[in-house]
Amino acid sequence: MVDKKQVVEKKVAKDGLNKSEEIRKLAKLMKERGEKPRPVVIVATLKKQGIDVSSPQVSMVLKRMGFRPRKRRKNGAAKSGVRAAATRPSAPSRSGNISVDELLTAKRVVAQLGGTDRALAAIAALKRFES
Repeated sequence: MVDKKQVVEKKVAKDGLNKSEEIRKLAKLMKERGEKPRPVVIVATLKKQGIDVSSPQVSMVLKRMGFRPRKRRKNGAAKSGVRAAATRPSAPSRSGNISVDELLTAKRVVAQLGGTDRALAAIAALKRFES
């Protein structure tokens, strides 16, 4: 029976190649050159060397090394940090509550029309056309 305290040996392929070690070497080299080690780049570079690794394998090795993946943007957020929902009108919510984005859009419309009274008059006229 195997003892839990027994040290697990590194997995080495038949040809004496340790893929994880190769990934670590390449990641350290890229870091020294000032590049960000990305799985796609590492997989391509190792493939040129004749070493076949998968992207998830590279991601796990990088994660264990302390390289964290890039933060993903929220749905459709622009690169400048401005939320896309604030720039385009959204459908009104079913619950009747108005979101902050909708309030900001309404504020811009009121400013364009020259005040709240003119905006309300325009909405009333628009409502008459809908009926």
